[in-house]
Amino acid sequence: MPKFHDKVDVLKKPGWLKIRLHRSAEFARVRKIVEERGLHTICSSGKCPNQAECWSRRTATFMILGEICTRGCRFCATRTGRPLAPDADEPQKVAESVALMELRYAVITSVTRDDLPDGGAAHWAATVEAIRRRNPGTVIELLIPDLDARRDLLETVVASGPDLVGHNIETVERLTPALRSRAKYRTSLETLRLLHAMGAATKSGLMVGLGESDDEVLQTLADLREAGVGVVTLGQYLRPTLEHYPVAEYVTPEKFEWYRQKALEMGFAYCASAPLVRSSYMAEEALRSVKALRR
Repeated sequence: MPKFHDKVDVLKKPGWLKIRLHRSAEFARVRKIVEERGLHTICSSGKCPNQAECWSRRTATFMILGEICTRGCRFCATRTGRPLAPDADEPQKVAESVALMELRYAVITSVTRDDLPDGGAAHWAATVEAIRRRNPGTVIELLIPDLDARRDLLETVVASGPDLVGHNIETVERLTPALRSRAKYRTSLETLRLLHAMGAATKSGLMVGLGESDDEVLQTLADLREAGVGVVTLGQYLRPTLEHYPVAEYVTPEKFEWYRQKALEMGFAYCASAPLVRSSYMAEEALRSVKALRR
């Protein structure tokens, strides 16, 4: 991967990108369980800026199917290479972790597994089913790869009964070839369209600050809405290392609020849009909005 250098990254980040910690007794309790039991959450490994806030609300995100991705997107810090075989015990391990943390809301994500004949769809389904058996009161949200927009694989995932299924579009169509490895903008839209047609409540997210125009962001939102997506998130792209794609702009909170208002005007049930917003931010509130819209 080539090394990029740009002026924005050597400048001091603006004040609105400073993290305000929301440490509470609930957060401390969850953190202690995670540390003592050696539980794996993307909240910790991904150094999410909203970790303390989400854990305080008893929401956490787990990553399944290993830590090595078969794709090498230029915005992502996840390792790329040849993954190990899936852990057959992982669905049960995740279910036990959800129980130990007493989560009200569990988000499951994964690396992309193009090496597997089903892309990991059966493993996804087994994980949802294990969580549901062990934690019948826990809400389950998924953030899945595109699975090549294969209807049979998506049906396997949806049939397991998640409450919300997300797949991130990540960026605008023009920038997709430069940022996403193998993934295609239209494939992501088709994945979301199929999920919606199967009756799933759907969600997607995109990063800004990569050089996109306002019109391109609005077109992406319109494309997502046309695909039936009910929840959308927008957040600032932050470059993981100098080997990753450069930041073009730090988008202001005011612009993020403008995007949020535009998304709501398009008919999205919920939109989280702010510099530090990530895919699962305020996930439970988003699901409530979707359910209210469907009544």
